[in-house]
Amino acid sequence: MIEFKNISKTFQTKEGEVKAVQDVSLKINSGEVYGIVGFSGAGKSTLVRMLNGLETPTSGEVLIDGTRIDQLSGEKLRTQRKKIGMIFQHFNLLWSRTVIENIMFPLELSKLSKKERLEKAQKLAELVGLGDRLHSYPAQLSGGQKQRVGIARALANDPDILISDEATSALDPQTTDEVLELLDKINQQMNLTIVIITHEMHVIRRLANSVAVMEDGKLIEKGPVSQVFTAPQEELTKRFVNSEVDQSQTPDIQKITADLIKKYPNGKIISLKFHGDQVKLPIVTEMIREFPNLTMSILEGSIHQIGDQQGAIGTLFVQLLGDAHEIEEALNFLNKMRVETKVINNG
Repeated sequence: MIEFKNISKTFQTKEGEVKAVQDVSLKINSGEVYGIVGFSGAGKSTLVRMLNGLETPTSGEVLIDGTRIDQLSGEKLRTQRKKIGMIFQHFNLLWSRTVIENIMFPLELSKLSKKERLEKAQKLAELVGLGDRLHSYPAQLSGGQKQRVGIARALANDPDILISDEATSALDPQTTDEVLELLDKINQQMNLTIVIITHEMHVIRRLANSVAVMEDGKLIEKGPVSQVFTAPQEELTKRFVNSEVDQSQTPDIQKITADLIKKYPNGKIISLKFHGDQVKLPIVTEMIREFPNLTMSILEGSIHQIGDQQGAIGTLFVQLLGDAHEIEEALNFLNKMRVETKVINNG
């Protein structure tokens, strides 16, 4: 288990004190995928750098399985760092070395023979899907392939913890999903604890079990991903969640909404949000049967699976036309079914 107990970190600069992290307490269970999300400057990277001793807290305690990391130094700290793998946004590969040589690099100071290092690196290359690119140089690889090399290298010393520091920020959406699938596979097969630092809520939704949200060095919200996505409490958390699941502000929806309001000024355009098992229920069908005089047009819909296996979030944008009283009754019906409803624009 990883524990941050009342962690604060203050830097002294020419402009004065900078409180990078302020009284943060977190527990991360062994084998868990834990996301730490926030905008640039929120303090998330500084917090995690204290996990492997690259920074020491101004106050508070950092523990891994009961050992005070913030009190380690010298050989004990170097030994502890070998148990923590790091993958980075810009890969940090050695450009003059091949794939296999990059993966072998962390093993050069180990007690393994060259043959053993080579065999281990080959197995890791196979694990990350690069068994056919062993002798390629980084310049010959795509962004996703470079990150796969970075992941294999981070696993070379058989770590217990893997830290992903904005590891998908430089990748396109499809490649990001491929890397997330690989990290999920590694988590399942190796039972690694994975700590994800990111500003992308898509990464959290796809991979994490739990999430903490940071702002200005403070921890403002934390909990299971399913809980935070379905019932965010803080305004910043709502912004992060909506950036992933709320399509109402996309140009297409805005254009369609504006056109329909102009054409049908007496209708209502409504956003519906479904949580968990609601996604599988025929709630809209039941509403149409209950109010047959209403006309409903579906504008856009989507379902987002939540990575902690606790279900999904579904969104649906519809236009309702008909008697104003019946539309109001239909909205009451949806509320009784515990569907989140929001009138985007009234005619």
